[in-house]
Amino acid sequence: MERKPDWLRVPYNPTEVAEVSALLSDAKLNTVCKEANCPNLGECYSKRTATFMIMGRDCTRNCRFCNVTPGRPGPLDPEEPMHVAEVVKKLGLKHAVITQVTRDDLPDGGAAHMADTVRAIRYLNPDVTIEVLISDLQGSVEALETVLSARPDVMNHNVEMVEELYDTIRPQAIYQRSLDVLRNSKRIAPDILTKTGFMVGLGETEEQLDRLMDDIRATDCDILTISQYLQPTHEHTKLMRYVTPEEFEAYKEKALAKGFRFVASAPLVRSSYRAAEAFTEITHK
Repeated sequence: MERKPDWLRVPYNPTEVAEVSALLSDAKLNTVCKEANCPNLGECYSKRTATFMIMGRDCTRNCRFCNVTPGRPGPLDPEEPMHVAEVVKKLGLKHAVITQVTRDDLPDGGAAHMADTVRAIRYLNPDVTIEVLISDLQGSVEALETVLSARPDVMNHNVEMVEELYDTIRPQAIYQRSLDVLRNSKRIAPDILTKTGFMVGLGETEEQLDRLMDDIRATDCDILTISQYLQPTHEHTKLMRYVTPEEFEAYKEKALAKGFRFVASAPLVRSSYRAAEAFTEITHK
């Protein structure tokens, strides 16, 4: 594999990272920043923000691009929603992002627990806007309705990659099912912003990317993130290439031309990276 380019090298303040890590550890909370080995962990922690990952650290799926640990999750912690709400308050967040491990072992995929977390955050932090990043909930519309009933400000579900790569990299997921999460969310709660993201550098073609953007836009999705795939370990899906910042800018312009209301497209962009900026820009236009 070619040497990592300079644009993917990110400095950070280890003291500030340690402070936020300790706060999260004391509250027995996980973050996708740490579990997924996010390259923006240093920047986000230094700004005293994080994306909370609820329902445990073990995921019932084993996608070949993801660094979250696959395994058999334990029972849900009924106190977790309030713990998250308390840390949101301690960090002084204005926009909270809550994601989850996939919980195919639960009848509702964890939808009720996610809804409880949204409500707990609102109870302690009435002025905070909330973004949820959910699994596909195995396609359950009822479970999706449960999440949306808590009225998050943004409902995010990542399509992750072009359809042609699903069988080999995301075999436990279904491309159309992920699109349906976005489509059904707009149908159920049209006033709630929808968001999705995908990675490049996995061997996809330009034609496949163009079709992916069209498929997503057809769901009336509002916000799109496009990011560089970074191979977590040698056991994960092989990185095919590093996409240049100039190419990412071209993807952004193409996506905006297709009608997305906000597009974040850059090598280090991740689902929740600068999520507050996207929400603010759309709602203040």
